[in-house]
Amino acid sequence: MRMLNFEGAAMVGMALAVTALPVIVGAQERDGEPTREQARQPAPPGQLQTVTVSAERRAENVRNVPVSATIIGEETLNALNSGGQDMQMLAGRAPSLQVESSFGRGFPRFYLRGYGNVDFHQNASQPVSLIYDDVVQESPVLKGFPAFDLERIEVLRGPQGSLFGRNTPAGVVKFDSVRPSQTPGGYLTLSGATHNTSSVEGALNLPLGGDWAARVSVLGQHRDDWIGNSRQGTSDQYGGYNDSAVRAQLLYKPSGGFEALANLHQRIMNGSASLFRANIIQKGTDALVPGFDIGSVATDGGNGQNLKNYGGSLRLKWRLDGVTLHSVTGYETVRVFSRGDIDGGYGAVYAPPSGPGLIPFVVESADGTKGHRQFTQELRLEFDAAQALRWQAGLFYFDERYQIDSYSYDTLGGGALTSDIRSHQKNDAYAVFGSANYDVTPRVNLRAGVRYTRDNKDLVTEPDNLPRGGSDIDASTGLAAGTGVSKVNWDMSGVYKLTDAANLYARVATGFRGATIQPAATFNPMSVARPETIVSYEVGFKTDLMQRRARLSFDIYSYTVKDLQLTAVGGTSNSAILLNADRSAGRGAELDLDAYLGENLLWSFGGSYNHTKIKDAGLTVGACAACTVLNPTVVKGGSTLVLIDGNPLPQAPRWSANTSLKYTYPVANGEFYAYTDWVYRSAVNFTLYRSAEFTGKPLLTGGLRLGYKWDNDRNEVALFGRNITNRVQLVGGIDFNNLTGFVNDSNPRIFGAQFSRRF
Repeated sequence: MRMLNFEGAAMVGMALAVTALPVIVGAQERDGEPTREQARQPAPPGQLQTVTVSAERRAENVRNVPVSATIIGEETLNALNSGGQDMQMLAGRAPSLQVESSFGRGFPRFYLRGYGNVDFHQNASQPVSLIYDDVVQESPVLKGFPAFDLERIEVLRGPQGSLFGRNTPAGVVKFDSVRPSQTPGGYLTLSGATHNTSSVEGALNLPLGGDWAARVSVLGQHRDDWIGNSRQGTSDQYGGYNDSAVRAQLLYKPSGGFEALANLHQRIMNGSASLFRANIIQKGTDALVPGFDIGSVATDGGNGQNLKNYGGSLRLKWRLDGVTLHSVTGYETVRVFSRGDIDGGYGAVYAPPSGPGLIPFVVESADGTKGHRQFTQELRLEFDAAQALRWQAGLFYFDERYQIDSYSYDTLGGGALTSDIRSHQKNDAYAVFGSANYDVTPRVNLRAGVRYTRDNKDLVTEPDNLPRGGSDIDASTGLAAGTGVSKVNWDMSGVYKLTDAANLYARVATGFRGATIQPAATFNPMSVARPETIVSYEVGFKTDLMQRRARLSFDIYSYTVKDLQLTAVGGTSNSAILLNADRSAGRGAELDLDAYLGENLLWSFGGSYNHTKIKDAGLTVGACAACTVLNPTVVKGGSTLVLIDGNPLPQAPRWSANTSLKYTYPVANGEFYAYTDWVYRSAVNFTLYRSAEFTGKPLLTGGLRLGYKWDNDRNEVALFGRNITNRVQLVGGIDFNNLTGFVNDSNPRIFGAQFSRRF
C-alpha cells in the first residue's frame, strides 16, 4: 500500500506539472546563450541561476536544447561526497538515472530510461557512455573515477550517437571539471563520520603569470573495516577502503584565439570487494531472513579489491576566421584486481561444516585487468558566427587494448590458485560526424546530425593458463573471435518558442552499441552478441516561470531496441552467456522542477516513469537453482529453461523520484541552513527472468545536512547524515547456487561533521 500511495502521489505530481504548462506567466526577455563563466555568476536572491548544457558540444541555455537533460550541481555533490560514497551515489539523482554494482567501488553500471547492462565482465560494454572532461571512459572500470572539484554533471537522456558516438544509445553522463583561471584561490573540505569515514577534498587555483594558469585538485576518502566475519571470529574485516585521486590542469590562453588545456589525473583505490552472503533471502519472498545482520558475514574465502588508473588529455582550440577548430587527445590506462567468495558461505555439503544454509559447492574467484591502454583523438570544426545557420563536423579515432584474467581458487585448499583464464582484447574504431543548427524563424529552430562509425573488435583466450599446465576450457568451442561493424546514426529535432520563456521540442534519434565478445570460461564457451540499434522518439516542454523563480521541464518518450544485447548470468549451469533479444521497447515520462517557494526556501523535484519490455517469444535463459520462478518454463536437452518474453529489463524501476529542500536563515555575518534530499525507486528485477526471490523491493533513502556559512560563504561547518533511516535492503543476487545476495552495505547509515574553507 505504501508503494501504491507513493506512485499515486508521483503520478499526481507529474500530472499537475503537465496541466500547469499552458499557464505560463511572466514572459521574459529572450535569454542569449550565456558562457559558462556568465552562468556561474550568482543569481539575485530568490531567482534561479541560468543553466547551460553542452549536449551539442557547445554551451547553450538548457531551455533551448532539444534533449532531455538534468544538471547535477554543486549542492547535491557536496551532500553526496560528505558520505564517502562511490559512483553509486548518483543513482536516482536525475530522472531515469540508475547506478548499481556487483563489483564494489571499481565497476559502476549506469542505466538510463531502464536501459543498461548487468554484465559483470571487465570487457563489458554499456549503452550509457561516461564522458569525463571530453574524453570517453570506455572500460567499465574507468567509469568509477571519483566526482570531485566539478563544475557540473550533465545527464543526457536518449541516444547521443551523432555527436558522442557509439555505445551511447541510452544516453550520456558527462563530467566537467572546474577549469584553471586567472583568479587565485581554492578550497579545502574536511569531514569525519561513522565507521571512521573521512574525506579530504580540495583544489588550488594558481595564476602563473602572463597567459598561464594551473589548477590542482585532490580527493582522499577512507573508511575503516566495519563488517565482521563470524566464521573467522573477526569483528572488523570488511567494508573499508582507501580511495584517492588527483587532477592537475595547466591552461595556456594567450590573446589571438588559441587555447590549450592539459590534464593529468590519477586514482589509487584499495578495499573490500562486494560481499556476497549465502541464503539471506527468505524462500518465496523478496525479504531478508529474520535476524539479518548487515554488520556480519560468514565466509571462508578471500575478499579484496585494488585499482590504479592513470590518464591525461590535451584539449586545443584555435579560433580562426568564423570557425573554431577543436582537438581533444586522451589517454587512459587502468589496472584492477577484485576477489570475492562467490558462494557466500563456508565449507560445502561435501566438506562439513558448512553454511549458512545450503552450500552445494565452493566458488571463489577473481577478475583482473592489466596491460590496458586507451587512446582517443577527436578533431572538430565548429562554425561559430552568429548567423541563422550554424554547423560542426569532425573526425574521431579510438584504440583500446588490454588483458583480462579470470582466476579461480581452492577455498578448501587454503585459497590456492587453480585456474587463470587469460584473454586479450583489442578494439579500434573511427568515425566521421557532422551536425547543423538552423533558425528558420525567430521562433523555430531545426537541428540534424549524422555520424558514420566503423568499429572493429578482436578477442583471443589463451588455451594454457593453469599453474599445472593444460586448460580447463575446451579449445574446440573456439578461443578467438572478431567482429567488424559499420553503422550510420542520425538525429533530427526542432524547437518552437511558445514565449520568450517557454519552448516545445521534438526529437527523433538513433544510436547503436558495438558488438560484444565474451571470453571463454570454465563453465561456458566464448559467445558473441551482435550490435544493437535503437530508434527513439521524444517530445518535451521547458520553461522558466514566475520571473525565473521556477524552472520546469517535462518530456515523454518511446524507443525500440533491435537485437538487444543481454547477458544470461547464473542458472544451475553457473554460466554467463551473451544473447541477442529480437527487440525490446521502452516508454515513459520525465519531469524536472526547481522552484523558490519563498526567497529562502528552494525545492527541487525530479520524477520518471519508465516502462520496459523484452520482446522475443522464443528467447530462453537458464533457471535458478533454488528460487521460485514466476515465468513459464520449457525443457530443452534435459535442462529447464525460462521464457522471458514480456519481462522488464533488469535493474529497471518503473518509478523513480528525487527531491531536495533547502531553507536558509540569514544572520548578521552569514546564514544558517537546513538541507534534506531523498531518492525513491520502485521494485526491480535482478535477473532476466522473474522470480519471487531475486527482486529488489522499493527503496527510499534520504540525507540531512544542517550547517552555517559565514564570511561571504568562505567558511562553512555542517552536521550531516546519509541513509538516515538506516534502510538495509537486498540490491542484487547470485542465482546459480542457492539464495545468495548482497545488500547496500556500501551505503550504511552514517552521521558526521564537515568543515570547508574557501580562499
